[in-house]
Amino acid sequence: MSQSPPERQVPALVRAHAVLDLVAQTRTALTVSELARSLDLPKSTVHGLCATLLHLGLLARRGETGFKIGPHVMRWSNAFVAGADITTEFAALWDGLNVLPGETITLSTLEGAEVVYIACRNSSSPLGVSFRVGMRLPAPFTATGKAILSTMSEGAVRGAMANRWPEPLTGTSVRDIDSFLVELEDTRKRGFSIDNGQVRDGMWCFGTTVRDAENQVIAGVAVSMLSGQVDQLTIDLVARNIQRIADLLSARLGADLQAHA
Repeated sequence: MSQSPPERQVPALVRAHAVLDLVAQTRTALTVSELARSLDLPKSTVHGLCATLLHLGLLARRGETGFKIGPHVMRWSNAFVAGADITTEFAALWDGLNVLPGETITLSTLEGAEVVYIACRNSSSPLGVSFRVGMRLPAPFTATGKAILSTMSEGAVRGAMANRWPEPLTGTSVRDIDSFLVELEDTRKRGFSIDNGQVRDGMWCFGTTVRDAENQVIAGVAVSMLSGQVDQLTIDLVARNIQRIADLLSARLGADLQAHA
């Protein structure tokens, strides 16, 4: 999510940002004329911007007239990635939001056929399970596992689950890979995942994915609640809020949410 622009902006910086953005988004090298036309700026203005950005290493030449992103940008990229600790960002996000304050929220990553919990906020409600950092659960039964795996191809999912199907945790746990693939297709259509008591009887979880600066899925965020609290209004509310949380966290990690959408 972008921050609100300041009351007074520096026009040259705004234009330089637009040039860099357009060059970064375009696969082919762009000339000054193409940049000026696309950005609706005077050619002389774009020429001066490109000359300055070239001098600073933020642009590089391709051929005689084209421009691509320059090597200096990588310094900023590496500095950002080094400082983007997902668990720290998750904690900072919760410090600044009052979203789903009474529910259990978890953040986990996929390791093979399991999810590993890397950040948790447990509610006071008796869910029957207390999530903790380092805890592992079979990915096919969890909301975060379903969400992450739903972004993968069928072949990749079958490969991840190739060794052995996990023992069911409840009577609702999905029983085989073919049934699970149907669940994943439902997740894609719905836009979020549902664990309907597959990890713990009487507990439902709803999940979605978190992306990094390269728009790659790196984690899943989920909210858990008692099944007695679940109705269509609650599902709609939770789905909106977990997506908001995931989008905010992804944006903090540098994801381009507009490009993903």
